[in-house]
Amino acid sequence: MDTTALEERIAHLTRLVEDLSDVVARQDSDLTLAARRIEMLMQREATREADQPGSIPLGDERPPHW
Repeated sequence: MDTTALEERIAHLTRLVEDLSDVVARQDSDLTLAARRIEMLMQREATREADQPGSIPLGDERPPHW
């Protein structure tokens, strides 16, 4: 391969790496946001279960084989 072809290939690969880096950064941000939302929903549901009179939160319930 001549120098020009190698330079073109390097430029293409550099662009590809930059694009993939952007995708990974966006996915990291999306996953962080999703994890925060899941945690909030779990806390909200735990509070709702605990506030119901006469209910036993599922986390505190004994398995049926005990």
